[in-house]
Amino acid sequence: MNNNKSLRVAGVVKESIVDGPGIRYVVFSQGCPHKCKGCHNEAALDFSGGKEYETERILLEVSKNPLLAGVTFSGGEPFCQAEAFSVLATELKSENKNINIWAYTGYTYEELLELSKENESVKEMLTRIDVLVDGRFVLEKRDISLRFKGSSNQRHIDVKSTMEKGEVILLEI
Repeated sequence: MNNNKSLRVAGVVKESIVDGPGIRYVVFSQGCPHKCKGCHNEAALDFSGGKEYETERILLEVSKNPLLAGVTFSGGEPFCQAEAFSVLATELKSENKNINIWAYTGYTYEELLELSKENESVKEMLTRIDVLVDGRFVLEKRDISLRFKGSSNQRHIDVKSTMEKGEVILLEI
């Protein structure tokens, strides 16, 4: 990736109902260090795969759809491109104050806090998203009855409340 105005993506889905509540625009980042057994998006694992996608293009596509309830960052691992996703989230929020942003990550919230000590972009990205679905996918804990997550170890975290209170605040979904 050459700058923070573009992302390396595996693809986008312009209207999804499985990556958070309502109709969502989903950006699948390219590259993931976790390599979870049973990953549902193995094509997104290779860091050299995918293609460059300008954030301006994403903003334009989102602005064209008044039915969107929000935007979801998925993967791959979006926190491996934290600077660019943080910039995108900032631009999404400035254009539409009510836009809801979810991010899926194989890291736990606690691991992201540790990473943010060495990478300020990780913390910046966290402050710009509303809901974090954290934790690696664990095939042995897979449960298709769960809403918006793949395995029972994963959590839906209210990021703003969590950061304000200094403890993980879970959402009932």
